[in-house]
Amino acid sequence: MAYWLIKSEPEEFSIDDLRACPRGTEHWDGVRNYQARNYMRDEMKKGDQIFFYHSNCKAPGIVGIARVAREAYPDHTAFDPEDPHYDAKSDPQKPTWCMVDVKFVRTLRRNITLAELKADPALEGLALVRKGNRLSVMPVSEDHWKHILDME
Repeated sequence: MAYWLIKSEPEEFSIDDLRACPRGTEHWDGVRNYQARNYMRDEMKKGDQIFFYHSNCKAPGIVGIARVAREAYPDHTAFDPEDPHYDAKSDPQKPTWCMVDVKFVRTLRRNITLAELKADPALEGLALVRKGNRLSVMPVSEDHWKHILDME
């Protein structure tokens, strides 16, 4: 099993929105960064655990846990000119972009803020706290996963 962190702006799609979806499951679409896409396409496997992170909000941080419910498949939003994630260069016969399905597991007892994560020396090397890292999908080591859960 691998561990991941996915970011979403809570005004766009929050942990509570995921919980409210049918079966608590939704596709994770709209990723338009090649490295994040590669993680989803090549490395995310069904059953992998995910930290759900709220970004671009008053207190950014890890707010919940989800899991990969379906491995990568073509992101249909890339082909829809009416969708904000439309990509005119993406070919339905050879899709550029993919998505995975994620399933709600639980909310954390509290928001573990970005400030806390950055201040913790045990989390050195965590992709989220690296300067300049803006990926919306990133790996988390097992040691970092366990440590963050202990912070809860």
